[in-house]
Amino acid sequence: VIEGADAAEDPTEARQTAGSPDRPSPPIHIDGGPGVGRVTLPGLPVPVGAAAINPVPRRQMEWALRHALQTRPGARRPLTVLVSVPQGAALAEHTFNSRLGIVGGISILGTQGTVRPFSHAAWKATIAQGLEVVRATGCPAVGLSTGRRSERLLMARHPHLPALAFVQVADFAAFSLKAAGALPNIQIIWGCFFGKLLKLAQGHAYTHARSADLDLETLAALCRKHGAACSQAVARCTTAAQALELLLPEAAGPAVLRAVTAQAAGVAAGFAGRPVRLHLFHTDGRELVTL
Repeated sequence: VIEGADAAEDPTEARQTAGSPDRPSPPIHIDGGPGVGRVTLPGLPVPVGAAAINPVPRRQMEWALRHALQTRPGARRPLTVLVSVPQGAALAEHTFNSRLGIVGGISILGTQGTVRPFSHAAWKATIAQGLEVVRATGCPAVGLSTGRRSERLLMARHPHLPALAFVQVADFAAFSLKAAGALPNIQIIWGCFFGKLLKLAQGHAYTHARSADLDLETLAALCRKHGAACSQAVARCTTAAQALELLLPEAAGPAVLRAVTAQAAGVAAGFAGRPVRLHLFHTDGRELVTL
């Protein structure tokens, strides 16, 4: 929706080179309409109270409007542009917006002008924004998790922390831990299941199965070291979940799990540059190890 105002043009407004260079561009105000969220917390690239339209798409809209106005005959009047998204409020329920303090709809994103859905760059940008909200709102700790299930379990272990203190980081172990480590005076907490923990213990910066192989022979060696009888069977496993179920009934199982968690904590601390508190969860909700 674009509305023209009756006020005269602002003669100090910057001139657009497209079209006639001698005709000044009118003031343009871009705001959010139905379905576009509004920012309620600091830490985002948009100020509190403004529509959740990132600076780059906002500049793109302004440029396109000015370009169109330069080639359009008639009076130049100030414009108010309302950006709306059908079903935006419903769509926002499937995003991280409420965690970031964006209410009432979705965000109009873009850090470089183009967002590729589910791209590494887009996910990293989401992680970075979540961490910036944690810093800007003065949270004493940040809870990092690899997905929604582990995040729910981590939230239950730290009920004193607000929801915005928790950030889902997927497989970006090194990136997220390094970014969290740069936050001053904020405790770092990491919660995950056994497969991701094993890959972190192996030193993988990125833990997705496509690029991070699971080394169960190393786990089998730890089993032998701690006297677990299942060491040979663990070496033949194809998944971390299989290996975990072999370890749980073993008398030496807790020692093996604690040793793996300690290794993972050391790697995490190396990525973050300072200590990281780790929670190892079972998929049934049990907490197996905390360091």
